[in-house]
Amino acid sequence: MSEEAVATARAALGDLAKVDVPLGPRTTYRVGGAAALFVEIRGTDDLAHVVQAVGASGIDVLIVGKGSNLLVNDAGFPGVAVTLGEGFGTVEVRGHAVRAGGAASLPIVARRSVREGLTGFEWAVGVPGTIGGAVSMNAGGHGSEMANVLGRARIVDFRTAVDAVLPAADLDLGYRHSNVRREQVVVWADLELTPGDRAKGELELAEIVAWRRTHQPGGQNAGSVFANPPGDSAGRLIDAAGCKGLRIGSAEVSTKHANFFQADASGSADDVYTLMREVRRRVAAESGVWLRPETRLIGFPALDGPDA
Repeated sequence: MSEEAVATARAALGDLAKVDVPLGPRTTYRVGGAAALFVEIRGTDDLAHVVQAVGASGIDVLIVGKGSNLLVNDAGFPGVAVTLGEGFGTVEVRGHAVRAGGAASLPIVARRSVREGLTGFEWAVGVPGTIGGAVSMNAGGHGSEMANVLGRARIVDFRTAVDAVLPAADLDLGYRHSNVRREQVVVWADLELTPGDRAKGELELAEIVAWRRTHQPGGQNAGSVFANPPGDSAGRLIDAAGCKGLRIGSAEVSTKHANFFQADASGSADDVYTLMREVRRRVAAESGVWLRPETRLIGFPALDGPDA
């Protein structure tokens, strides 16, 4: 990204733009470099202004939610990182439908839907992300995923300025996949749920939270690192390749769950990435399977095939 594009965007964004903002603290890995520019969109006027400014400058864009699935290179992101403010975190219940803002927390939406006597979104109580991120990666867990409940979503493209409400069928939702691009932000999503029993739903919420606490590590990680290959488990393959506890620099494969990688306090995003590459190599050598990352890698070479 050219310095000219950054300067143009900074001038157009005015007081909305902050310079050299560390992104590590905005991710659950807590590591990684800074964004050349950072913008928090507080409302609809801000959204329109940022779309215009970004489109005119040609600067690269990165949407940042809770950062629970994001690894940013230690060198940082040379464009503008954009986040939705609290005003985009509302949750409205309309009969059996729930409209949740792109910044709404998944656990909050899950608990709210159960409280309203709805079922179908309990699985999200254990996913520490936002509605926008969940749509973008078709997040899921405990036998369900966004594709099962998503009706439609409003998506704004910072590159083209297209603002559209799209049905789920147009988003190419697959296993941990959608066609929502890095420069597009999910402003809100409509969830289509069904009537349920509140007491039963609250019990399921508690069981999911307890299961995750028992089976998954806390600390500085971003959840599952690799997607499960067809008919198998990434965690099982990593364990079978002898990678549990494997450490490279400040990053380590969790001894509690092999598909979770832990970053040390004040550690390095580059170490996490190097660990990902090494685990993929060892798993491929052991099983012939090249694992595909769930983690969004910013500023790193893609890990979408056999290593060179």
